[in-house]
Amino acid sequence: MTKGKVVQIGLLISLLGILSYKLSPQFGIDNFTASTISNFILIFIVITWISSYIFRVVNGKMTFMEQRRRYRKEYEKIVNDKLESKFNSLSKEEQEKLMEDLEKNP
Repeated sequence: MTKGKVVQIGLLISLLGILSYKLSPQFGIDNFTASTISNFILIFIVITWISSYIFRVVNGKMTFMEQRRRYRKEYEKIVNDKLESKFNSLSKEEQEKLMEDLEKNP
Protein backbone atom coordinates (compact mmCIF):
# COMPACT_ATOMS: atom_id res chain seq x y z
CA MET A 1 0.00 0.00 0.00
CA THR A 2 1.40 3.38 -0.97
CA LYS A 3 1.65 6.42 1.26
CA GLY A 4 -0.91 8.23 -0.89
CA LYS A 5 -3.39 5.39 -0.46
CA VAL A 6 -2.91 5.47 3.32
CA VAL A 7 -3.59 9.23 3.35
CA GLN A 8 -6.71 8.74 1.22
CA ILE A 9 -8.02 6.02 3.51
CA GLY A 10 -7.30 8.18 6.57
CA LEU A 11 -9.14 11.14 5.06
CA LEU A 12 -12.08 8.92 4.10
CA ILE A 13 -12.35 7.50 7.61
CA SER A 14 -12.10 11.00 9.10
CA LEU A 15 -14.79 12.27 6.75
CA LEU A 16 -17.08 9.37 7.64
CA GLY A 17 -16.51 10.07 11.34
CA ILE A 18 -17.33 13.74 10.97
CA LEU A 19 -20.43 13.00 8.89
CA SER A 20 -21.70 10.39 11.34
CA TYR A 21 -21.14 12.77 14.26
CA LYS A 22 -22.91 15.65 12.50
CA LEU A 23 -25.82 13.51 11.27
CA SER A 24 -26.37 11.61 14.55
CA PRO A 25 -28.87 14.16 15.99
CA GLN A 26 -31.09 13.55 12.96
CA PHE A 27 -31.31 9.88 13.98
CA GLY A 28 -32.19 10.71 17.58
CA ILE A 29 -28.74 10.11 19.06
CA ASP A 30 -27.41 12.73 21.49
CA ASN A 31 -23.89 14.17 21.13
CA PHE A 32 -22.45 12.23 24.08
CA THR A 33 -23.59 8.87 22.70
CA ALA A 34 -22.43 9.81 19.20
CA SER A 35 -18.98 10.78 20.46
CA THR A 36 -18.77 7.55 22.47
CA ILE A 37 -19.70 5.47 19.44
CA SER A 38 -17.28 7.33 17.18
CA ASN A 39 -14.48 6.91 19.74
CA PHE A 40 -15.21 3.19 19.97
CA ILE A 41 -15.11 2.84 16.19
CA LEU A 42 -11.84 4.80 15.99
CA ILE A 43 -10.21 2.66 18.68
CA PHE A 44 -11.45 -0.49 16.94
CA ILE A 45 -9.97 0.67 13.61
CA VAL A 46 -6.62 1.54 15.21
CA ILE A 47 -6.38 -1.79 17.07
CA THR A 48 -7.31 -3.70 13.90
CA TRP A 49 -4.70 -1.81 11.88
CA ILE A 50 -1.96 -2.41 14.47
CA SER A 51 -2.92 -6.09 14.72
CA SER A 52 -2.73 -6.50 10.95
CA TYR A 53 0.69 -4.80 10.95
CA ILE A 54 1.99 -7.13 13.68
CA PHE A 55 0.54 -10.12 11.80
CA ARG A 56 2.39 -9.07 8.61
CA VAL A 57 5.63 -8.58 10.54
CA VAL A 58 5.42 -12.00 12.20
CA ASN A 59 4.61 -13.75 8.90
CA GLY A 60 7.24 -11.82 6.92
CA LYS A 61 4.70 -10.30 4.55
CA MET A 62 6.13 -6.79 4.74
CA THR A 63 6.63 -4.90 1.49
CA PHE A 64 10.42 -4.77 1.87
CA MET A 65 10.60 -8.49 2.63
CA GLU A 66 8.55 -9.32 -0.45
CA GLN A 67 10.71 -7.08 -2.65
CA ARG A 68 13.85 -8.67 -1.23
CA ARG A 69 12.55 -12.19 -1.92
CA ARG A 70 11.72 -11.28 -5.54
CA TYR A 71 15.11 -9.61 -6.02
CA ARG A 72 16.93 -12.60 -4.51
CA LYS A 73 15.02 -15.02 -6.73
CA GLU A 74 15.87 -13.03 -9.88
CA TYR A 75 19.49 -12.59 -8.77
CA GLU A 76 19.92 -16.33 -8.17
CA LYS A 77 18.39 -17.09 -11.57
CA ILE A 78 20.82 -14.74 -13.33
CA VAL A 79 23.82 -16.09 -11.42
CA ASN A 80 22.80 -19.71 -12.05
CA ASP A 81 22.35 -19.00 -15.77
CA LYS A 82 25.81 -17.41 -15.97
CA LEU A 83 27.42 -20.28 -14.09
CA GLU A 84 25.68 -22.82 -16.29
CA SER A 85 26.78 -21.06 -19.47
CA LYS A 86 30.39 -20.89 -18.19
CA PHE A 87 30.27 -24.56 -17.25
CA ASN A 88 28.90 -25.50 -20.67
CA SER A 89 31.65 -23.49 -22.39
CA LEU A 90 34.31 -25.66 -20.71
CA SER A 91 35.66 -28.73 -22.44
CA LYS A 92 34.51 -32.17 -21.27
CA GLU A 93 37.83 -32.77 -19.51
CA GLU A 94 37.62 -29.46 -17.66
CA GLN A 95 34.00 -30.17 -16.69
CA GLU A 96 34.93 -33.61 -15.34
CA LYS A 97 37.90 -32.17 -13.43
CA LEU A 98 35.72 -29.48 -11.92
CA MET A 99 33.09 -32.02 -10.89
CA GLU A 100 35.74 -34.20 -9.27
CA ASP A 101 37.12 -31.19 -7.36
CA LEU A 102 33.62 -30.33 -6.17
CA GLU A 103 32.99 -33.87 -4.98
CA LYS A 104 36.27 -33.87 -3.04
CA ASN A 105 35.60 -30.48 -1.42
CA PRO A 106 31.87 -30.10 -0.72
